Amino acid sequence: MAQNTRTVPAGTPTKVTQNHVKGGVGESTLRPDGTLKVTGEFAYSSDMWHEDMLWGQILRSTVAHAEIVSIDTSEALAMDGVYAVLTHEDLPAAKNYGMEFQDTPVLAYGKVRHHGEPVALVAADHPETARRAAAKIVVEYRELPLITDEASATAPDAVLVHENRDDHHSGHVPHPNIVHRQPIIRGDAAEAAKRADVIVRGEYTFGMQDQAFLGPESGLAVPAEDGGVDLYVATQWLHSDLKQIAPCLGLPEDKIRMTMAGVGGAFGGREDISMQILASILALRTGKPVKMVYNRYESFFGHVHRHPAKLYYEHGATRDGKLTHMKCKIVLDGGAYASSTASVVGNAASLSVGPYVIDDVEIEAIGLYSNNPPCGAMRGFGAVQACFAYEAQMDKLAAKLGMDPVELRQLNAMEQGTIMPTGQLVDSPAPVAELLRRVKARPMPPERQWESSEGSDVRALPGGLSNTTHGEGVVRGVGYAVGIKNVGFSEGFDDYSTAKIRMEVINGEPVATVHTAAAEVGQGGVTIHAQIARTELGVQQVTIHPADTQVGSAGSTSAGRQTYMTGGAIKNSCEIVREKVLEIGRRKFGSYHPAWATAELLLEGGKVVTDGGEALATIADVLEDEAVETEEVWRHRPTQAFDLVTGQGNGHVQYAFAAHRAVVEVDTELGLVKVIELAVAQDVGKAVNPLSVIGQIQGGTTQGLGVAVMEEIIVDPKTAKVRNPSFTDYLIPTILDTPTIPVDYLELADPNAPYGVRGIGEAPTLSSTPAVLAAIRAATGLELNRTPVRPEHLTGTGPA
Repeated sequence: MAQNTRTVPAGTPTKVTQNHVKGGVGESTLRPDGTLKVTGEFAYSSDMWHEDMLWGQILRSTVAHAEIVSIDTSEALAMDGVYAVLTHEDLPAAKNYGMEFQDTPVLAYGKVRHHGEPVALVAADHPETARRAAAKIVVEYRELPLITDEASATAPDAVLVHENRDDHHSGHVPHPNIVHRQPIIRGDAAEAAKRADVIVRGEYTFGMQDQAFLGPESGLAVPAEDGGVDLYVATQWLHSDLKQIAPCLGLPEDKIRMTMAGVGGAFGGREDISMQILASILALRTGKPVKMVYNRYESFFGHVHRHPAKLYYEHGATRDGKLTHMKCKIVLDGGAYASSTASVVGNAASLSVGPYVIDDVEIEAIGLYSNNPPCGAMRGFGAVQACFAYEAQMDKLAAKLGMDPVELRQLNAMEQGTIMPTGQLVDSPAPVAELLRRVKARPMPPERQWESSEGSDVRALPGGLSNTTHGEGVVRGVGYAVGIKNVGFSEGFDDYSTAKIRMEVINGEPVATVHTAAAEVGQGGVTIHAQIARTELGVQQVTIHPADTQVGSAGSTSAGRQTYMTGGAIKNSCEIVREKVLEIGRRKFGSYHPAWATAELLLEGGKVVTDGGEALATIADVLEDEAVETEEVWRHRPTQAFDLVTGQGNGHVQYAFAAHRAVVEVDTELGLVKVIELAVAQDVGKAVNPLSVIGQIQGGTTQGLGVAVMEEIIVDPKTAKVRNPSFTDYLIPTILDTPTIPVDYLELADPNAPYGVRGIGEAPTLSSTPAVLAAIRAATGLELNRTPVRPEHLTGTGPA
């Protein structure tokens, strides 16, 4: 029992100066795992160990599209140390899984549809033994024609990537190799085009980007005495995994107990299943724990990527710069399996107009099946590709009109009260013009930063330490861009989160425990959840329970939704716990003072206080040996599916906005680019943790920089094979490539969101890419309609 050392009876009011808890909403609190991560002591999923575990290894297809004629596992099975070799014939139950469509084989059967598809599975007592055994499996293929682009996918006589489709989109698509088609029609674009004084058109190409998380796919499956399995895995959505795993194991969901392991980044690449089903099957088959860890080469085949895209745009404007109309077609290559392609199509279509007011639009977005690598969720989710195109169009229009590109954008900028092309009202702040004003008003970085009284610093030059130039042929360029991104799940999806909150007294101090299934993938939920509990419950000590499936779903850590959704769920559950604590106090101490019955009561600084500042009792006195607990589900307001003909509907719950100004220096002779500064302004609604806000904005900006100038998975168009599955050949920005990223954030509250928050992680990924491209165009005078920009595009020595 808590020790009471008060000199007056508990429940008697005293006038005190309140000591508010530290680390609440609005404060910059440090990550509890931050030091462990930078010192290399944090345990990631690949670090897990069990004393008698086996190692799992996948054999993957060496061709992109072929019939499987035969699989010979005899040599692999004969090896010492091998416990199991499995093909599709050994699967215990359902053979397919998938997030939206169950079209992805656990192990390929009948045929393979992309390079690197899992075909067979090995469990052995050592990882090297498992690798060697997998290499001894002999698969005979009969190769089939390849589908690699829109023309080959939609030809009348095209080979079907998936025969006999029966998914919920199959009935309305114009071709079986189209996963989903979403048109949006508003007004009359053809008639509006007649009012345009200027029309610009463009065809744009967006490359396939990898999430490039540093922690490879990995996990540990442990068979349980009840015939189930305990699975420890790095993922983005525990309960989505669970719903896909259970049918494939032939087990009820309550016999599959999932716990989050340490995650080394995600960015959408862990939303889909990787090794979860395979490790569990091996564990159940062998009766031993099984660990699986992909190497970097395998990781490139083990998760989905960002959809490459072709985008065709037309914009018109009057002489004074007012936009008259927009037409566009967006073609997204979803690869061999659907993953979340249908939702990406909906996002790309509904956000294709950008953060601008255009009354007359004609939009079509499609997602293809092909034999290219599967694509799905990645930070920005369809809005990134569209932003690259519509912002290039804005610069084209400005040039043709002789207008300042920022002023053109501001003239047409949406604001609160704007009607989207889908007919949805923007009912919260949309400070697009102000964000542009802020990035433009920033002072410019100094010219020729590589020069100093001590000589040249080549690190500040294009080419850096390769010492390719000392300033000859180096030209500066400045570019601007702004983007719009939806927050949360859309199109009528039942988006909710669950939070279990427990309040009790431990060693005389009130302690709150927060238990959710939200995946901590680096976004900062580990601090946010504790901050909300401290603010709502007035306690300093908050314990974050490991995320698992013993509590209700928190949804995915994606779409910028977790602070909004799981933050909202925690806030809601805390409010219920708070009221239960106050009810206990009223029951125990209500006779001491009428304030218990009449005043507005709060929990602050470990005490029950009135709104006038009187402390009525400590929380410890109120609870004593009692514990208060609740588990509640919380939802955002409902959304609607977009109409399949007109695209009309209130499809999104919230919008986020960010603007960038890029300053680059380009060696025009060698085609080398140095980004000097990427300034960003963004509305965050409410900065729950300002330090994390800045980190998220800078991180998203850096990923956008990567796809602007270096990041692309290269797929051979003749074989559909990935040509650069390594960090040697797939380049990502290092600290030497990353410029200064000044951040200016606004806090314009969304009245519909908890604390007014707005999802922040994705919006900066949109506009950083086109801002960098705009700056390179300004420096070189080249049109540059594809990303990433390579040296040969700037020197004219290679294909555009």
